[in-house]
Amino acid sequence: MATAWAADRRQWFYLGLALAAYIAIAIGFSTTYFGPMARGELAVPPIVHWHGLSAFAWVTLFATQALLGKRGDIRLHRRLGWAGIPVAVAVWATGILTNVWAARRDLPSQGVVAETSFMGTVTGLSMFLLMVVAATVLRKRPAAHKRLMALATIAVMWPAVFRWRHLLPPVDRPDILFGLLIPNIPIVIAMFRDRIRYGQVHPVWLVLAPIWFVEQSIETMVFDTNWSAPMGHWLLSALP
Repeated sequence: MATAWAADRRQWFYLGLALAAYIAIAIGFSTTYFGPMARGELAVPPIVHWHGLSAFAWVTLFATQALLGKRGDIRLHRRLGWAGIPVAVAVWATGILTNVWAARRDLPSQGVVAETSFMGTVTGLSMFLLMVVAATVLRKRPAAHKRLMALATIAVMWPAVFRWRHLLPPVDRPDILFGLLIPNIPIVIAMFRDRIRYGQVHPVWLVLAPIWFVEQSIETMVFDTNWSAPMGHWLLSALP
């Protein structure tokens, strides 16, 4: 796969993934963030805005890096790439703090569901951060590096896609449709792309993508149970 890097970096796939992330964010947060903010009805602490900015910065960084790779400007791509870790840490930290606020807000009305949801956020964000760290470690192996960054971006897209359920309330089992199926379509496309273009699917998709899917599946199965609520309760109590 590494020998295909020169050809792969000039394809439109990764820019297309960045565009899909922008669209997912615009649609998903139209009802819970952008719309209420435009109407002056959004009452949230500053950390929510910082999280939104950091997630947007991540997608923008990914898009910029994909564009630089397509243009062949690898020197600037490598220099700019060092911004990936601090931006990812900002997404992780602000995301957890945002969900601390949201879980405590919802605890009186939702009980253990709020604690379980918070625990799922922690695991999802932590997996995102680990993907970025792994991509940074493997930056000299472009084929793995770019796919890890793509998988991390798909993880960032997940909360936005899950919020599509607010636009289609009659959908039966929105947790499966918007939490498992639609968010993972880019992974399936990436796997087929590898198979058709290079004759094999890269190990990043074969190994890490199933781990990500299993984590999301477990989160869906235990969402309204007491299984992970005690861990979520402990974390909420330990955090400021």
